[in-house]
Amino acid sequence: MTTKRDYYEILGISKNASADDVKRAYRNLALKYHPDRVSADKKKEAEEKFKEMSEAYEVLIDPQKKATYDQYGHSGVDNSFKGHGGFEWQDFHHFDDLKDIFGEVDISDLFRSFGVGGDVYGGQFGGGGRRGGPRRGSDLEYRIEISFDDAAFGAEKTIAIPRYETCEVCGGTGAKPGSKRERCSSCGGRGQVSSSSGFFNVVRTCDRCGGEGTIIKTPCSACGGRGRIKVKRNIKVKIPAGVDTGSRLRVQGEGEAGERGARRGDLYLVIHVRPHEIFERHGADIYCEVPVDFVTATLGGEVEAPTLEGKIKLKVPAGTQGGRSFRLRNKGIAHLHDYGRGDQLVKVQIDVPSNPTADQKRLLREFARASERNPGPLAQTFMEKMKRLFR
Repeated sequence: MTTKRDYYEILGISKNASADDVKRAYRNLALKYHPDRVSADKKKEAEEKFKEMSEAYEVLIDPQKKATYDQYGHSGVDNSFKGHGGFEWQDFHHFDDLKDIFGEVDISDLFRSFGVGGDVYGGQFGGGGRRGGPRRGSDLEYRIEISFDDAAFGAEKTIAIPRYETCEVCGGTGAKPGSKRERCSSCGGRGQVSSSSGFFNVVRTCDRCGGEGTIIKTPCSACGGRGRIKVKRNIKVKIPAGVDTGSRLRVQGEGEAGERGARRGDLYLVIHVRPHEIFERHGADIYCEVPVDFVTATLGGEVEAPTLEGKIKLKVPAGTQGGRSFRLRNKGIAHLHDYGRGDQLVKVQIDVPSNPTADQKRLLREFARASERNPGPLAQTFMEKMKRLFR
């Protein structure tokens, strides 16, 4: 029976080593035992060492596995690997760490050198991948100002949007009509070029074609080879009832045109609602203040009150005090994501004459003398509190 070596010994680090120390030690060993750096007769030995140090790294880089290993040794972590202790390449889970350890290189070449199938690991490492087709168009944002009534009931607006449209001359290909895009000679149509950096194969996006794999030799004269042109379009948009300042509405498919026929981006409308000269909004409810003359407030009667649909007659009971509010059900703003509407609250303001006539003064003085014998409810309550305070 073969005895496993201590994981810390394999990587040449202490038990107090940090995660960065573990990564650094693993990288140095991986470079040392890379197949390109050993002779043909030592490749088998290098492969075994690489598996051994990869198993050690898999345990020591994981805080939970490391804690288990520190307490129970190999017996505590053997079940993490196939065959109860037999490490397989499929057991290696920290592929993203390798990108940090080795940088932007084709790490899959390293595994293939040890006989690991490219179908399993290919494409998981390295940088500068091919773009993989035309890109979707960009999203646009447009700030629109609407009236209070539009926010309450909804509206349809026409807005002018400057945006990129697919070039009608070339159909979005960017090539002059009658010509076509040709395969890039620098990358052979792959969109990537590779070069050796030491013993790694560095893969990057082709500078000539930008990862497309094709180039335009004769560009379209209308769009200069871009496949899109900037125009201003009038677009009809629907503003739903219930929006408020800060609401963000998505209009699907009305953003920038995509590259070479790819789908459009979206248009986002950011709403600003102009203030109303009478109404104040709180969520779906609206508030307003209505002046009521002293006589009507005292004797009762009707006053005109505004609503979003027009004027109504509001009944004012006798003895109405200033500051009292009346609720009008379903006279507010429509709920944006629900049925129904909010309410309207009408607050009474007692309208006191600022420059009374001689007749008004005479009548008010007579009223004041009569009120001494029959004060109002507020005065009665206040006088009772005064008596209790100073008795």
